[in-house]
Amino acid sequence: MGHLNVEIKAMCNKLETARKTLNYANADFRGLDHQIDVYFRVFAGRLKLRKGKIENCLIHYERENHAEAKQSRVILFQTPVDSAPLEEILTKLFGVLVVVDKKREIYFIDNIKFHLDQVAGLGTFVEIEAIDKDGTLGKERLQQQCQEYKTIFGIRSEDLISCSYSDLLLKN
Repeated sequence: MGHLNVEIKAMCNKLETARKTLNYANADFRGLDHQIDVYFRVFAGRLKLRKGKIENCLIHYERENHAEAKQSRVILFQTPVDSAPLEEILTKLFGVLVVVDKKREIYFIDNIKFHLDQVAGLGTFVEIEAIDKDGTLGKERLQQQCQEYKTIFGIRSEDLISCSYSDLLLKN
């Protein structure tokens, strides 16, 4: 069963300011995770195997590429910490498209997940994900939440990123 996400991703040269903003808002800090996302070549959407110390899962998502708050349909499957056999199967079936290596600080405020990311080869970013796991909030409320935090963080329109880290790495 999937869930609905609305997210904003933006370049952020001031992670310390974003961190202070989250701390001031009493965000629940879940930790710093070194994540390796292996993206596979698929026909529809994106499929990645996330390998980290905090988050380990297989993620399929479909999302349009545009800069403002964007809707994603997400299916998550929790994987064991040692996902090498699964990675081997997926690599043989689909082939690896690209690998994203990042250090990610993870925070939550209610249904909103915040990422402060340092992505190898790309730079530093902030992500705001408003999540509706059970269909009670709806797309409009999630978009509203993203916009509120875009304002709180002082994210400018020119800092918004329309695509995934994988797309940015493939362009480089």
